[in-house]
Amino acid sequence: MRPLIVSLIPRSLPPVIYDRLAEIGDVVFWPSLDPAAKAEAAKRAEVLIATSSSRVDKAVLDTFPNVRMIGDFGVGFDGYDTAEIARRGIHLSHTPGVLSDDVADLAFALMLDAARLMPASDRLVHEGRWPQGGMPLAVKVSGKRIGIAGLGRIGLEIARRAEGFKMTVGYTARTEKNVPWQRFPDMLSLAEWADFLVIVIPGSLETHHLVNAEVLAALGPKGFLINVARGSLVDTTALIRALESGTIAGAGLDVFEHEPYVEDQLRRLPNAVLTPHIGSATVETRTAMAHLVADNVKAWAEKRPLITPVPGTERDPD
Repeated sequence: MRPLIVSLIPRSLPPVIYDRLAEIGDVVFWPSLDPAAKAEAAKRAEVLIATSSSRVDKAVLDTFPNVRMIGDFGVGFDGYDTAEIARRGIHLSHTPGVLSDDVADLAFALMLDAARLMPASDRLVHEGRWPQGGMPLAVKVSGKRIGIAGLGRIGLEIARRAEGFKMTVGYTARTEKNVPWQRFPDMLSLAEWADFLVIVIPGSLETHHLVNAEVLAALGPKGFLINVARGSLVDTTALIRALESGTIAGAGLDVFEHEPYVEDQLRRLPNAVLTPHIGSATVETRTAMAHLVADNVKAWAEKRPLITPVPGTERDPD
């Protein structure tokens, strides 16, 4: 019998994922089901499809008692109760690696936009205000110090791009990496050293508000904060105060604590460049992510090891 695959999100992912999943099982979309159909799907579902911004906790797992595999469309899994998933013997995959280039590219785009005043410059020209005067002088990026908090796949790609900009690279990570760049013991010392502090650490209870008022003060009035990881890593209230007071020079943010809602004070700040969580949002990368999700589901269905299991949930095929 073909497994029932339940997508916890609407039909919003690249179409190829649904074509691939339909080759494996029967696909339904949870948000569009009526109550009777939901009751039937909840009993029959063996596979769930969700995204890195989804919440898959004990209550969700209790709703689907026969689920054996979950495919996360994304690299992050902080919304997933991985301990409970592992306890129940459920296979859990995510999509690391295929989006590293895009997120690294966006980190640099945010750095350049924030330092070189690109959004304000664009508005000046579009609104016809250039004849009344130009822009104030901006900040050079090339040759500066870039501190990368988290030197995983994405952090490494950011560091490689930084070398192309003749930047001096520093990092902080749980362990020493086999790289030629200076390692700092913690976020505070990295911020004190850096001109640009780039956050690429996974979100978790342990890393909640890791960038706080003390770290922002250490970054200083010439420093820029770039966050392409998780909004929960940064104390938003402290960041708004730091931007308003000139404690730091500026910020480039692709992620937010309460996204898709962003605080009014943050949206009004001229020294904050804000994008709507688009780190992996290119046709090429979203397509690659779709194939990787489907490849993992196919591996589960064929009783093979998952290609990219979430750390801590690895298990032998059923």
